Amino acid sequence: MSAPRHPGGTPPLYETEGVHFDGRSAEAVPVGLRIDEERHRLTGQGIDWPLHEIRELPDLAGGDLIILRHSADPLARLVIRDAGIRAHLPNRARIAPTARRGRLLAWAFAAVASVALILLVLVPTMADQLADYIPPQGEQALGEVTLTQIREAMDETGLQPVRFCTAPYGEAALQKIEERLTDTMDPPVDLTLHVLDHGMVNAFALPGGHIVFFRGLIDEAGTPEELAAVFAHEIGHVVSRDPTRHALRSAGSIGVLGLLFGDFAGGAIVLLLAEQLIEAQYSQDAEAAADVFAHDMMRKAQVSPAALAAIFERFRDIGGEAEGFIAHFLSHPALGDRIAAAREAVPSGFRPRPLLAREEWQALKAICESGTLY
Repeated sequence: MSAPRHPGGTPPLYETEGVHFDGRSAEAVPVGLRIDEERHRLTGQGIDWPLHEIRELPDLAGGDLIILRHSADPLARLVIRDAGIRAHLPNRARIAPTARRGRLLAWAFAAVASVALILLVLVPTMADQLADYIPPQGEQALGEVTLTQIREAMDETGLQPVRFCTAPYGEAALQKIEERLTDTMDPPVDLTLHVLDHGMVNAFALPGGHIVFFRGLIDEAGTPEELAAVFAHEIGHVVSRDPTRHALRSAGSIGVLGLLFGDFAGGAIVLLLAEQLIEAQYSQDAEAAADVFAHDMMRKAQVSPAALAAIFERFRDIGGEAEGFIAHFLSHPALGDRIAAAREAVPSGFRPRPLLAREEWQALKAICESGTLY
C-alpha cells in the first residue's frame, strides 16, 4: 500500500508492510518497509537490503503473496501482499549469483571423486573379498537367479523367458564334449550347462558353475572343436570364479548408481545387471588366464588348442555385426596375440582325437529344433 503524504515533508517513495523471517528461527516478525530512494535500499526493522540484490521467489502455496529474499542471505525471507513493490525491484526476476562458487565447485568435485572411488576401488575390492566367502550353495543360487533374470530380460515378446533348448540327442552331444574336457580335471568342477534359444552369437559363465550357450554360437561354430574351445575358455573363468566377482562388482556398482539416480525399485538394476553378465568383459589378465587354461585343458583332452584360434578368427571375420561375446573379443587390443598364442600352444607332433561323430555334431547343431522347449 502507498503511504499517505507526510504533513511535514515529502513522503517516502514507497511504504508497505510485511512479515520477516530471519532464517535462524521460526518466528514471523511483522515489519514496516520503505524504499530509501537516496541509498536505493529496502529498509525496515532489522532489514537493510540493496534493491538490486533482492530476488522474488515463487509462492508455492496460494500464489497471492510476494516472497522476497536477499541474494546474499539465502535463508531470510520477506512476505508481502502488496504487488506494487515489484516496480521498485529491478532484478527481482534474475537468478541470484552463486555465493562461494569456489567452495561449491570443490564440494562437487569431492562428491564426484567419492563416487568414483566407491565404484572403481571400494566396490571391486569388497566384491573380490566377498567372493571368497560365498559358499558353493550360495554361489549356485546366485547363478540360478541371475540366469532367470537374463532369460526374462532378453525376451522380446514380454510373454515368457527365452527358452532352453533340450533336444535329447543334442544334449547328449554337448554332454560328451563336457566329459571329454573335464575328465582330467583334478579336483573336478561342478558345471551346469544351458543352451538358450536365441540368435545371439554368445556364451558366458555365471556364478556357481553355470555355463550358457546361445543357439547363435552353436550355429556359427564350424566344428565341435571350435565349440569346445569356447567351452574350455568359459570353464577357465568358472575355475577362477571370475563370474562371481564380476556379478558382485556389477551389482554393487549398479546398486550405487541406482541409489544416486533414484531407482529404488531396482527395475533398471536388474536389466543392467543382466546385460553386464551377458557381455562380461573381464580384465586382460583374467582373459589371458582363461586362454591358458583352455590351451592346457584341450591338450589333455586331445583337442587341438588351434581350435580356439579358429573360433577367434571366425569372430573377427563376422565382426561387422558383432555383439556380446564377439564384440568383447573384437574390442580386445591383443586379439591377434591371442590367436597366435593358441596356435603356438599346439605341441609339436600333437595328434588330436575327434570329439564327435558327424551325426552327433548334426544333433548338437539341431538342439533347438526338436525335443522339449520350456
